[in-house]
Amino acid sequence: MLTISIIIFAYLLGSISSAILICRLLGLPDPRSQGSNNPGATNVLRISNKATAAAVLLFDVLKGMIPVWGAYKLGVEPLHLGFIAIAACLGHMYPIFFNFKGGKAVATAFGALAPISWIMALALILTWGAVVKYSRYSSLAAIVTITLAPLYTYLIKPLYTNSVTMLSLLILFRHRDNIIRLLQGKESKI
Repeated sequence: MLTISIIIFAYLLGSISSAILICRLLGLPDPRSQGSNNPGATNVLRISNKATAAAVLLFDVLKGMIPVWGAYKLGVEPLHLGFIAIAACLGHMYPIFFNFKGGKAVATAFGALAPISWIMALALILTWGAVVKYSRYSSLAAIVTITLAPLYTYLIKPLYTNSVTMLSLLILFRHRDNIIRLLQGKESKI
């Protein structure tokens, strides 16, 4: 019952779109109708500034971190932690409070993965940063990073490999349009 309650909480927390709320609060356009039409930190950066995008990023990371870290502290088993992480990301992707039109959940997934270990968090950040630096594609960086996440997990804390693999597959699925645009050379750079 505890796990189910946390899964519901994770979905509802994930459904709070920081990009939309922060843009509304600052009088900015709805990120679902500007730039890439994605309510996430990268698109908020496109339509506003670094400080606003950083605020969105922080809140999106916390949406994944809070339920997973809390569940871990309550002794929830590793596989169920994966379901909790997926619930938070599904909330971000398909938010009940915003007509089920959400983002890609990359920052929320990072927040869910970061508590595995600080080495894991650092590996994810360095991978994403290196790919962005050399390619200038945020989506490619997310795809490469989330693809490598199960390998990093296996090397750092193998107990969580199955949970991270499930989450990675969800994020990759959400990036299917980006993958097609990358292959066609039509994806937008940062």
